[in-house]
Amino acid sequence: MLTYLLRRLLLMVPTLLGITVVVFAVMAASPGGISAQTLVGGMDMKPQEKQALLDYYNKRYGLDQPAPLQYLRWLNNVSPIGFVDDEQGHKSFSLTKGMDLGTSFQYGRPVADILAERIPITLLLNLVTIPFTYALAIWIGMKSATERGGAFDIGASLSMLALWSIPTMLAGVLLLGFFANIQYFQWFPTAGLSAREALDMPFLPHWNDSGFVRGFLLDRIWHLVLPVICLSYGGFAALAKLTRTSILENLHADYARTARAKGLAERDVLWTHVFRNSLLPLITVSAGLLPSLLAGSLIVENIFSINGMGQLAVEAVKGRDRELVLSITWISGFLTLVGYLIADFCYTLADPRVSYD
Repeated sequence: MLTYLLRRLLLMVPTLLGITVVVFAVMAASPGGISAQTLVGGMDMKPQEKQALLDYYNKRYGLDQPAPLQYLRWLNNVSPIGFVDDEQGHKSFSLTKGMDLGTSFQYGRPVADILAERIPITLLLNLVTIPFTYALAIWIGMKSATERGGAFDIGASLSMLALWSIPTMLAGVLLLGFFANIQYFQWFPTAGLSAREALDMPFLPHWNDSGFVRGFLLDRIWHLVLPVICLSYGGFAALAKLTRTSILENLHADYARTARAKGLAERDVLWTHVFRNSLLPLITVSAGLLPSLLAGSLIVENIFSINGMGQLAVEAVKGRDRELVLSITWISGFLTLVGYLIADFCYTLADPRVSYD
């Protein structure tokens, strides 16, 4: 197992390099090059001012250099080891230079600072959504499998198919239109993750002389209800069907019949033997959870006006913000590879027959 783990870790390096090379090449080969969008906002500039701005970008980001040199320059900046310039302008190799994700073209701020603002928002959404989605999907999938052909199984199957068929954009608009609209229920807020006045509230809800104060925690939960529903229903429907199929396949396996023949209760057969072997498909699907924690959801974030990573990634691509796009790609690629590595390790925990020795 240790040899396999080391081999996978070493293979991550060329894989990440390949991902970033492809993304960089696509951006460099796009019409106008990387610097075209940076000058769109300065169309009303005088020619001298526009040229001065272009010279500034060329000097700061090396945009006037060949594309391979630009990529190597970026790679040297994001690598924890590499070449640094001393006070005399000479380059020297350092093992402790640290990582520098660069400065965003659009925002004029360090990419690390921008990511530090957006990542917690997307993490909060997904850390609430994912446990809720998996817990409910596993429960419904197992109940449907154990009551195959019954009223619950038929109703759940039809409901899951209906939920899977509803586009996320339509679901978000309907949720806002009915549950956040003053003409209907108006049970939830329309946008954001918290109200402005919530920043001045105590953390926990309480009563005072003026009545009930919901507090920051309850206000945040109140704002999260509609986005979490919109994020979870599609994945929940697919996982419930996958769980049902996997449980049914293992319920009639030879080892399950043998366990029943030995006198084990049906509950023990289901949870001790069948459920453990049914986890393998769920582990495969969950391999993509780690990158999705930071990838965000563009549709949900746009509908509910949430400034998360999904919206940031699209803005960076539209603005040809090279530093930001490459940083997001690098982080997402790294988390994807780590997610698959964790999934491979979980296979050995769920099924002793799986071995990488």
